[in-house]
Amino acid sequence: MDPHSRLSQFNNRPPKAGPNQRRMEAPLRTLDPLDNYKKKSASSKYPASSSTSSLLGRPIATNSRVKQDEQYRKDMHLAFITNALQQKAKGISDTFDELVDQFNLKKTTGDAPSPAPQLRLWILALSNVVSRLERCHSTLIEAVVSMPWTTMDTSFVKSYTSFIGMLVSAKPEYLATVLGKLAHGLTYQSGLQALDAGLPESSSHPLTRRVVYDRIHYLLRHLLSLVPTLPSTLQPLLVQHFPHKRQSQGAQVTYIRNLLRIMEYCPQLADRILATIVDRALQIDVEIQCEMEELEEQLGQEEIEIFDLDPFDTIVGQEGEDSDSEDDSDEEGAHLSDLSSDAGGGDDDDDAEAEDVPTDFKHVNDMVNKLDAILKNVFDHFNQTHAMTDPPVASGLSTPLSEIPMTPLDSPNPSPPPDPEEGKALRRAQFYTLLSIFDRVILRTFKSRYTQFLVFWYSSLDPEFSDVFQGMLVSKALLEEDQPAVTRAAAASYIASFVSRAQFVDKENTRRVMACLCNFLKSRVDIFDAVTLSGAPQASMAHHTIFYAVTQAVFLIFCFRWRDLMYDPEDADEHAPTNGPTSKWMSELDVLQRVVLSELNPLKMCSSNVVMQFAKVAHSTDFLYCYSIIESNKRSDYAPSQPNDSQQNSASRLRGLVIHPALAGSSMHTELNTFFPFDPYKLPRSSAYIQGVYREWSSVAIDDDDEDEDEDEAESDDEEHYHASFDGGIAVPQSSSPSRGDDTDGLGASFGGMSISPARPGLAVSRSVAMSVS
Repeated sequence: MDPHSRLSQFNNRPPKAGPNQRRMEAPLRTLDPLDNYKKKSASSKYPASSSTSSLLGRPIATNSRVKQDEQYRKDMHLAFITNALQQKAKGISDTFDELVDQFNLKKTTGDAPSPAPQLRLWILALSNVVSRLERCHSTLIEAVVSMPWTTMDTSFVKSYTSFIGMLVSAKPEYLATVLGKLAHGLTYQSGLQALDAGLPESSSHPLTRRVVYDRIHYLLRHLLSLVPTLPSTLQPLLVQHFPHKRQSQGAQVTYIRNLLRIMEYCPQLADRILATIVDRALQIDVEIQCEMEELEEQLGQEEIEIFDLDPFDTIVGQEGEDSDSEDDSDEEGAHLSDLSSDAGGGDDDDDAEAEDVPTDFKHVNDMVNKLDAILKNVFDHFNQTHAMTDPPVASGLSTPLSEIPMTPLDSPNPSPPPDPEEGKALRRAQFYTLLSIFDRVILRTFKSRYTQFLVFWYSSLDPEFSDVFQGMLVSKALLEEDQPAVTRAAAASYIASFVSRAQFVDKENTRRVMACLCNFLKSRVDIFDAVTLSGAPQASMAHHTIFYAVTQAVFLIFCFRWRDLMYDPEDADEHAPTNGPTSKWMSELDVLQRVVLSELNPLKMCSSNVVMQFAKVAHSTDFLYCYSIIESNKRSDYAPSQPNDSQQNSASRLRGLVIHPALAGSSMHTELNTFFPFDPYKLPRSSAYIQGVYREWSSVAIDDDDEDEDEDEAESDDEEHYHASFDGGIAVPQSSSPSRGDDTDGLGASFGGMSISPARPGLAVSRSVAMSVS
C-alpha cells in the first residue's frame, strides 16, 4: 500500500498526551457563533444575503496573508451581526442571543487566552451598524455597556471609546444608560467587577484603579465633546452613586476625588458637584460633637488612625474584603444608635454603659477620619486650582482619540506658561461658587464645626475674597430683615468669629466691621429707649434676638482685636473740633456703655464665656467695668438658676436685670451661647491648611498679672475655665440633627455689590458702609 495514501495506517496516529492535549480537550469559554453561521448560511432556514455570500467566496487577495485574514474576520463578524439584527427584527432570537452572549464574559482561567482581541472585532463590527440598533436590540447595548472594558488592553479601550461615542451620537436614548455605568465605575467598588471577570491586562505594569479611572474620565470628556447637554443627564447620576456616609473612608475619598476631577473639565457641574460634596461633609460634621482631646483620651493615641494609603494606587483585584461590607455599615449604624440613645435596661445597666462608651467613641473617631480625609482632598483641589493659572479644558479632547493616555492623568503635565488673568478669573469663579454654597447650605446648618473652614481658607487667598465674605455676612446679619432670625444670628456669629480668628483680616477691615455692628446696636438701643419712654407696649424678647447676637459679636471681636480698635490719629476727621479730651478708642465703641447698662441686659443673655472674657479684657484695657453687673445678674431672682419666678415685680428690679432667658426663647438662647463657627481646627490631616492663617487666643490674650486681686475675686474660680475656653474652643454640648433652611436659590450677581471696603477697583460699595444702620 502506498505509504502516502490517506488510507494508510501510517496516517492513523494516536493523539499526543501532555498539557497541550488537555488544553484541547477542555471546554471552550463559548462556542464561536461564526462556525455555526457558516453552516447555517447554506440552509434555507438561515439564508445568507448576497453580500455575505460574496464575502465568503471572494478570491485570495494579493496583499499579505495576515492582512487578508484580519479583513476576512472583520467581514465575517460584520456579516454575522447584520444577520443577527435582521433575524431579531423578524422575531427570531437565536442568532441575536448568541451575539449578546459574546459580551457576557465569564471568569477565565490563568492559561486561557485573553478575550480582548475577539471582543475588539465584535466592537469594530458593531461600530459599522450603530444606526441599525433599535429598541428591540437594547439587551445587546446593555451587555456591551456593562462589560468591564476598563480592564482590557489599550487597543480595545480605544475601539470601545470610539464605539460609545458613535452610539450616544446616533442613539441619544442610550445616553443615560452609558452615563449610569460610568458613574458607577467611579466608585470604590467598581474594581470588584473586574476581579469577578478575571480578565488579564496585556500591559506589563499592574492594572491600578488610577488607570481604570483615567479611562473613564477620558470617555466622559469624549462624550462631553459630542453631547453638549450631557451635564444635565450626568449630574443626578453622580448624586445617585455618591457613597452613603456609613461607607468606608476609602469609598468616600475615591468617589470625591473623581468628582473633583470632573469639575476640572466640566465646569457646568462645578457648583452642583461642590455642593454635593459639602453636603456630605456637613452630614458627617454634625455627628462630631465631642472634643478631639476627649476622643484621644477614650481611644488612645495609637487608635486614632490617619488615612495614608492612596486608594487610587490599589491594584485591581487586591482591594481586600473589609472595604465596604454591609456588616461594617450595619455596625456603624448600630454605633450611631447607641450614641444618640439614652435608653437602658436590664440589671446590667452600668456594665452595658461602660462597654458602650468605647464603641460610641470608635464611631465618632471613624466619622472624624472620614471628614478629615474629605476636607483634605477638597483643600488639595482648591490649592491646586490656586497654583494652576491655566484653566482646564471645558469640553472636547486634549489629545486625539488615537493617542488616548493609558497612564494616570494626575501626574505633572508640562505646558506653556499660563495666562495669569485667566487663572485669576478661574479662582474668582470658584470662590463665588463656594460662597453661594455657603449661603445656601453651610450658613443654615447649625453646629457644623469644620466644613465652614473651606470658605475661611479660600478667603485668605485674596483680599478681595475676604472683603466680599465679610460684606455678605454683615449684610445678612444687619440689613436683610426678611431673613429668618436664626440665619441672621448665625451670620453675626460668623462675622464675629471670622474677624477674630482670621490673621489676614487687617486693622482697617476690623474697624469697618466693628463700626457697622456698633451703629446697628446704637439704632436698636435708641428705638428701645424711645418705646420705653413713650409707654407703648414692648415687643417680645424674641424680637431682640438679633440685638443679642450682634452684641455678642462685638464682645468677641473686642476680646481678640482690641489693639486694632484703639484711637488712630490718622482716622480723625479733619473738620472735627480738636478741643476737649480725646478717647483712646474709636468713636463707634462709645455705644457699648449704653448697651451694657440697657434694660436688655446683654451681659446676662450672651454666652457666659464671651461675657467673662469681655469683662476681663475691657477692664484690663480701661475700656469698661462690667463685674458689678455680672455679680448683680448672679444674685438676681431672675437669674437662669430660678426660671419659675414671676415677672410681676419687674418694675421694682434694678435696671438691667429684668430679662430672663426663657422670655427670649430658650432655643435661640442656647444657639447664641454655643455656636462659635471658627473655633480651633483640630482635624490632624487637613489642619495644615488652617495653621498659617488662623489666630490662636494665646497670641492675643492678656496676661493675668495685669489684673488686680479684686477683679480676680469678682471673676471667681471660673476665670481659668473661661481663659482656656478660647484657646481650646468653647465647649459645645450634644446637639440634635442639623437645621436647614429651604432657600435653595443662588446668590447670583448680588455678591458683586457686597464689600466692607469703601471704593475698591472692581468692587461696589456695600450698603453696610455707605449708609448708617437704622
